[in-house]
Amino acid sequence: MSSSAAGPDNPLRDAQDRRLPRIAGPSGLVIFGVTGDLSRKKLMPAVYDLANRGLLPPGFSLVGFARREWAHEDFAEVVHASVKEYARTPFREEVWQQLAQGMRFVPGVFDDDVAFETLKATMTELDKERGTGGNFAFYLSVPPKFFPTVVQQLKKHGLSDAPRDSWRRAVVEKPFGHDLASAQELNEVIHGVFRAGEVFRIDHYLGKETVQNILALRFANTMFEPLWNRSYVDHVQITMAEDIGIGGRAGYYDGIGSARDVIQNHLLQLLALTAMEEPSSFDAKALVTEKLKVLNAVRLPEDLGQHTVRGQYAAGWQGGEKVLGYLEEEGIDPHSKTDTYAALKLEIDNRRWAGVPFYLRTGKRLGRRVTEIAVVFQRAPYSPFNATDTQELGQNALVIRVQPDEGVTIRFGSKVPGTSMEIRDVTMDFAYGESFTESSPEAYERLILDVLLGDANLFPRHQEVERSWEILDPVEDHWERHGRPEPYPAGTWGPKAADEMLARDGRSWRRP
Repeated sequence: MSSSAAGPDNPLRDAQDRRLPRIAGPSGLVIFGVTGDLSRKKLMPAVYDLANRGLLPPGFSLVGFARREWAHEDFAEVVHASVKEYARTPFREEVWQQLAQGMRFVPGVFDDDVAFETLKATMTELDKERGTGGNFAFYLSVPPKFFPTVVQQLKKHGLSDAPRDSWRRAVVEKPFGHDLASAQELNEVIHGVFRAGEVFRIDHYLGKETVQNILALRFANTMFEPLWNRSYVDHVQITMAEDIGIGGRAGYYDGIGSARDVIQNHLLQLLALTAMEEPSSFDAKALVTEKLKVLNAVRLPEDLGQHTVRGQYAAGWQGGEKVLGYLEEEGIDPHSKTDTYAALKLEIDNRRWAGVPFYLRTGKRLGRRVTEIAVVFQRAPYSPFNATDTQELGQNALVIRVQPDEGVTIRFGSKVPGTSMEIRDVTMDFAYGESFTESSPEAYERLILDVLLGDANLFPRHQEVERSWEILDPVEDHWERHGRPEPYPAGTWGPKAADEMLARDGRSWRRP
C-alpha cells in the first residue's frame, strides 16, 4: 500500500506498540444487501465490535443500500437491534452514539441510476461531515448474479474512482462463480472496474484465529516443521461438518451443493495453508505465491469413482429431534441430485508431500458441528513392544481445531500406570479460551479491519479462486454423469461409501 493511501506517518507512534498500527484511518463502509442475514448477524455486529475495541476512526461511517423505504433513523434502529443481539463485546452507549452519527441509508435497487447518484451525494456529504477522506469500501453482500450490475453501476457513477490520495475497495462474498468459466467471467467484470489489489474476496475461514495459527504453529516453532513432510506424515484429513440442514437457503443451496459451497474455497484454502512452504514474509504477495504453488501441485486421483464420494442426507434423528431429509425440505426439487456431503482424496505432487493423501470432507446434518485439520503421522517403523502391549495405540496425530472449541490437540502413546508395559493413546490439549484472557475476535472483525487497512494477507486472489475451480470441476463433471448422491441418515457421519473410500487405503476417518 502506498504511503499516500495509508496517510502520513505519525511521529508520536511508538514502533513497539502492537495495537496502534492496526487502527483504521479515516474511512467508510458501504454495504449492498444490508437487509440480509449476513449483514444483520455478522457485518453490522463486527463493525460495532471494532468500534468498541477502539480500532475504527472517530468519524467512521456506515452506509446501507437496499430495497427498503427507510430513513437514516430506521436503518440505525436495525443496526442497533442486530448489535444488541449478535455483538461479541458488551454494549456501550457512548460507542453506539459515536457510530450512529455516521450511519446513512440509501433506498434503491441495483439498476437504479437515481439511487446511485444519491449514494454518491451521501458519500460526498460524509466526507465533509465525518472526515472520511474519500476512502470507502463497497461490501457486496448480495447474490453473485448481482455482482456485475453493482460494480458496473459503481463505475458508471464514478464511485469506483478514488479521489487523489484516497482509496476505493470492493469486498466480494462467496460463492465466486459456480465453475471455472463463471469465475473467470466474474473476475473479468470486477477487474474491469477495480484493480487486483482493490478487490478483497472474503473467505471468512481465513479470518479465524485458529487458521492463522497454522502459520504460527508451523513457522514460529522448531518442533513441528521437521516432521511436516512425507517422511513422517501418513495422511492429512480436513473436515468441515455441520449438524444443521439447509434451513431457509433452498434457493441458494440447491444446484450448488456442499463441494462447491465448501471444498472449492474453505477446504482447499486450509489445504494450501497446511501444505505450503515457508513464505519469505507474511505479506499478501508472498503468501499467495506459496499457496498457489501448492494448489498448482494438487492432483486428482485417476479413478474419481473410487476416490470421491457424494451424499445427500435423509430423514433421521438429530439432537433428540426427528428431522426431514434433504428431498423433503421446503423449496427442494424431490428429484434433486445436489450433494449435501462430499469427500475426496487429493495428492500433492511435490518433494515434501509426494505420496501423502489429503482427504477432504464436508457435509450437513452430520454428527456434530466441527471444523478441524488432522495431520496423522506414520506408525513407529520398529517397535520393541509386544503386539498386546500396543493394541490400544493408534497413530500419533496433531489436530488443529478451527471451530467450535478452537485450539490444538496432540495425540501420542503413553504407558498406562501399573506393573505391566501397556501403552495407550493420550492427548495433550491447548485451547484458546483457557490460554489467553482475550477472546478471539469474530472472523469478520479481522477481515473488515484488514479491508479498511488495505491488508490483503487473508484474502484469496483471483488466481487461487480459478485454480480451485480447476481442481473441483472434473469431480463435478464426473458426478453429473454418474448416478445420484448416496443417502445417509441425518445425525450420522455420512454415507458408507466415504468409509469404504478410506478403508481401501487401509485408513479410517477420525471421529471428531
